[in-house]
Amino acid sequence: MNGRTTIRLIAEREVRVKLASKSFLIATGALVAVMLLGGLLFKVVGSSDPLKVGLTPDTSALASSVTALGGSSEVETEDVTDVEAGKKQVRDGDLDALLVETPTGFEVFVDSDLDTTLESVFAAISQQQALSSEIKELGGDPDKVAQALVSATPTVTELDPNDTDGAQVVAGYVVGILIFLGLIMTGQLVAQGVVEEKTSRVVEILLATVRPWQLMVGKVLGIGLVGLLQIAAVVLSGTVSALAFGLLDTSSLNLGVAAVGALGWFVIGYTTFALLLAGLAALVSRQEEVASVTSPVTMLMTVPYIVGVSVAIWDPDAPIVVWMSQIPFCAPMVMPIRMAAGEVPGWQLAVSIGLSLAVVPVLVWLAGRMYSNAVLQTGDRMKLLQALKTRN
Repeated sequence: MNGRTTIRLIAEREVRVKLASKSFLIATGALVAVMLLGGLLFKVVGSSDPLKVGLTPDTSALASSVTALGGSSEVETEDVTDVEAGKKQVRDGDLDALLVETPTGFEVFVDSDLDTTLESVFAAISQQQALSSEIKELGGDPDKVAQALVSATPTVTELDPNDTDGAQVVAGYVVGILIFLGLIMTGQLVAQGVVEEKTSRVVEILLATVRPWQLMVGKVLGIGLVGLLQIAAVVLSGTVSALAFGLLDTSSLNLGVAAVGALGWFVIGYTTFALLLAGLAALVSRQEEVASVTSPVTMLMTVPYIVGVSVAIWDPDAPIVVWMSQIPFCAPMVMPIRMAAGEVPGWQLAVSIGLSLAVVPVLVWLAGRMYSNAVLQTGDRMKLLQALKTRN
C-alpha cells in the first residue's frame, strides 16, 4: 500500500468515527439552530410596527405630507369615514392618532400619549398650514413656496463619517467566533485522539503496518474534514437565514466573500494548529497532561482572536490588524474578520495566504519529527528538545 492510500484509509476511519458521534451531531445541530434562529431574532428585533395615522375626508390630502415628514420612522395613513369612526379606531388601538381639520387649524386625537415622531409630524403640518395662510394673505402662491422649501436643503460635509455597517459587524463577530471555536474543538480532538491511541497501545498495532507520519497526517486530515463539514453546515445555515429574512437589504456586506473566507481560513488555520497539536500531544501519555503541552498553542489562537473581535471588526485597517492579518498563526483569526468587516486589498490577501501556506511544510516536518519520536514513548512526559533530537 502506498503512502496516499494509507493516509486516505486512516482519514476515512477518523471521519466515520466522528460522524457517528452523538456529541458531534448534537453540537452541529445546535450551531445550525442558533444561526437560523439568530436570523429570525435579528429580523424581529430590527423591525417595528409602523405608526398609523387616521385621516378624515378633510385631511386625506395630507397623506403624502404625513408619510414624508415621518423621516426614518415608518408612518402609514389610513382613511376613515368620519371623526367618530376614527375615534373608535384610536380607542381600539387600530390607529395611533387621528388628524382632524378644524376652523382654527388641526386637532389630533390619541388614546393616551402622542408618539414623539407623530408630534413632530403634526407640528410641521400645522406650521405649513399657518405659513400657507400668511402667503395667501400677502398675495403669493403657497404651492410655489412649498416647492421652494422642499428643495432648499443644506450641503452636508461629514468630517468624521461613520461607515459602520451593522450587518458587517455581526458577520465579523460570527466569523471570528465560529473559526475560533472550530479550531479549538477540532484541535482538541486531534490532541486527545493522539493521547488516547497512545494510552490504549492501539498506536503500537497501527505502527506495525504504517509509518508514524502517515498515521499523524491521516488523523489530522480526517478530523479536519469533519470540522470543515461542521463549519460549512453552520455557514450555509447563516447564509440561508440572512437571505431568507432580508437582513442584507440595506447592507454593503459581501456575503459570498465572508462565507468563502470563513471556510478557507478555517482550513488554513486548522492545518496550521492541528499539526502542532498532534506533535505536542505525542509528548505525553495521559489525558490529564494534554492541556500542559497544548496551552501555548491555545494561547497562540486566543491572542489574535481577541484582537480580531475587539479591533478588526470596528477598524479593519488599523495598523496592528493589518500586520496581524498577514502573519502566520495570526492570519487565520484576523484576516477572515477583516474580509467580513470590509474590503481587503488583493495584495494583502495574497501575502497573507502565501505566508500561511509557506509554513505548512515546516510544520509537517516539525510535527512529524515530534510525533515519530515520542508516540511510542510511555511514562513521563518527553521534553520537546529530546523529541526533536531523538532519531528512530
